[in-house]
Amino acid sequence: MEAELTALATTAVTALTGLMVTESWEQAKLRLARWFGRGEAEGRARDELEAESGELTRARVEGDERAADRVEERLRERLLRVLRDDPEAAEELARLITELAPGAHVSSVSGGVYQGPSFHGAHFYGDIAFTVPTPVSVPAGTRARPNQLPSRTYEFVNRDKDIDALRRAFPAARTGADHVDLVVMSGVSGVGKTATAIRFGETVRECYPDGQLYVTFADRHDRPGAPAIGVDSPDVAEALATCLIGLGVGEDDIPRTLPARAGLYRSRTADLRILLVLDNVTEPAQVRALIPQGTGSGVLVTAHARLGELAVADGARLVGLKPLDEHGALALLAVHCPRVRDCDPAVTGRLVELCGGLPVALRIAAARLTEEDLTVAELVEELSNETDRLAGLSLSAEEISVSAALGPSYRLLPGDAARLYRLLGLLPTGRFDAGVAAAAAGVDTRVAKRQLGVLASAGLVEKGADRRYVMHDLIRLHARECADREESPAEEAALIERVGTHYLVLTAFADRAIKKNRKRIADLSALLQDAVDPFAAPDGPAPLAWLDTERTAILGVLRAASRHEHHALVWPLAEAFTALFLHRRYLDMWRESLTLGAESARAQAESASGEPQQARVAEARLRSLLSRPLMDLDRHDEARAALDRALQCAETVTDLVLQASVLEFEGRYRDKHDPRNAVAVYRRSLALNEQAGEARGAAIAAFFLGSALSADGNHAEALAVLRRAHDDLLADKEPDVRMAARALGAIGLVRDGLGDTEAAERDLREAVEKLRQRDAMHYAAEPLVGLADIAQRTGADADAVRGHLTEALGIYEREGHPAAEELRRRLAESDTDR
Repeated sequence: MEAELTALATTAVTALTGLMVTESWEQAKLRLARWFGRGEAEGRARDELEAESGELTRARVEGDERAADRVEERLRERLLRVLRDDPEAAEELARLITELAPGAHVSSVSGGVYQGPSFHGAHFYGDIAFTVPTPVSVPAGTRARPNQLPSRTYEFVNRDKDIDALRRAFPAARTGADHVDLVVMSGVSGVGKTATAIRFGETVRECYPDGQLYVTFADRHDRPGAPAIGVDSPDVAEALATCLIGLGVGEDDIPRTLPARAGLYRSRTADLRILLVLDNVTEPAQVRALIPQGTGSGVLVTAHARLGELAVADGARLVGLKPLDEHGALALLAVHCPRVRDCDPAVTGRLVELCGGLPVALRIAAARLTEEDLTVAELVEELSNETDRLAGLSLSAEEISVSAALGPSYRLLPGDAARLYRLLGLLPTGRFDAGVAAAAAGVDTRVAKRQLGVLASAGLVEKGADRRYVMHDLIRLHARECADREESPAEEAALIERVGTHYLVLTAFADRAIKKNRKRIADLSALLQDAVDPFAAPDGPAPLAWLDTERTAILGVLRAASRHEHHALVWPLAEAFTALFLHRRYLDMWRESLTLGAESARAQAESASGEPQQARVAEARLRSLLSRPLMDLDRHDEARAALDRALQCAETVTDLVLQASVLEFEGRYRDKHDPRNAVAVYRRSLALNEQAGEARGAAIAAFFLGSALSADGNHAEALAVLRRAHDDLLADKEPDVRMAARALGAIGLVRDGLGDTEAAERDLREAVEKLRQRDAMHYAAEPLVGLADIAQRTGADADAVRGHLTEALGIYEREGHPAAEELRRRLAESDTDR
């Protein structure tokens, strides 16, 4: 019995030490730890296996055979202890080794009876049994034609454009050129590089009549802390031996030293035209010694990073492999789970989106749909929660997951780039520029750009044409997972404060560039005095366009900063952010931004820190502003509550301009709900502005007062007040053309009410044109409807009426304005009359 156990342990050691230097080790380690731990000490067993793996790797790299033998002996003794204590573990071990290392000759012991393959051709020394491989021999005068590409056990779909791009990158075999084609195909882990390389090899067999060789270096990035590759690396020597055996060299004839192997390899390939696929390469040194000598040959390298050094020094062509597009992803999903073809396209499209086009994620999703009998909708609902998405894209029984797939790309990063990668996972947005990355890491922008270049080379971020970077959702979640594991608990709060301050400075500069003379509560002079204003530069970005582009990121920062209770940061940012929404009517986004800002101002006012008086003023200002999007969203009860709180806060301070501003918003609420008293409220707002010497505030109050007077039927006074508002807005030291155009539109409507149709039409047309020039067409709906009314009343061309109504309807529909329904009714009636 002891002899059989020893034989099994010896076979298992051979399989284990082989697994430790393959890409399967990370997954195999977990299953082996469970066997060694036998349910009680699994964690300790996993750590010990990892330590043995690291020592074995170092021993092989350093050529220390004694150290490698010591690792094997310790493993053998540990295996024997478990097998002696629990004989039933033998059968489980045999099955485990068979599954993890299918090529191993495994025996097992059960009930004292030896089970396993016969030992025909085996050698016995004491109680140890091992199989001696039969040397490869090639008859004299013949040439081996290797075909080493791994077998494909799955249907390969799509990637047609990528395969075509690879074909174009290998011209030598087709044209008879006198060089060797060298191509590096890079992409993030799990994107399908190996599968694409194998498929490419299948399609070009006729171009390489002397065969195809395949070498994988996957074990390099599956072993944390593995030493760097050098020209004398055992990995390169082993790869050369693999290629030589494939070319018909017997094992006994392979030289012992790397230079001798490289020389024999060059000689053997000198008159051959072969394709060599080097899979999962991490260093250029792994490639150079393996480039065949024969012209017309080709070398296809797959790597997580672009390996630009090979392009510069060796003329390699670089080809990037990106995640699948929606069409390709759906096709791959359907291959692995055919029933998705019959599902709602919107739901399957959402599943593809959540998987981000990563083949590994799609295959896991398909497996879960099949094995767990989930519906696509159920899986989509589960994966829609970011917190659970990575866990949902895993197969626990096989220890297969998106996180495991992305692990090698992360572990290959140098320390500073790895830290930036983790910190980018804590950002509330997956799209950012180098300045945001620099703020996230607390480094200089030039340093951040270099580190981003490393991440881009590894396929972990992608740089767009606008010089902004994009991080795939699943990659971002993996980065966050790494940060949660490796960064301190306080790091996220500190990062959000740094990034939030970065966005506050830029948003404040953009706000001031759009309108310098505006009522603001936050005093940011100290923050801005030493900062560089990018919008002031001659070639700087347009401030409104920048705010529009960054709006999702800024809102994400507001949410995160609010969650971390950075109240002194949140409300000034929400206040400055309002500059966007005065020109772009993203109503839900504006509502949320102002709500977060108002709540943070209130929290700061109620706390012992900061300036409670300023915070109360800020809350009053932000809650009064909040009433605007709430009313436009038809949420009038909430608008009323926001205004009541604003009025309450305003009464506790002596800021006349603030009180006037809050009353202005109160008047706008009353325009809809209490028009009779709206005039009185606007008069009080106008008087307070005049008392405070606030000329622009008085002009705006006069504009709204004039509109309210007109609505109340007092057209004569309305016209006078509106003319004054229009002139004062243009006479201001910073003329407000946009507000003046709104006043001109209101003047046109009043003139129409007074029967001066010609002047009314002229004013309305001019107002629409000026608003169009100022990119403020969301304010043009009323004058457009006024023009339609005049055209319809005067019997003008019906197409003109429809044109005005259609344009106004488009504005209202974009805003979700309730007036859209009335315009749709009018347009339907005009269709009936035609």
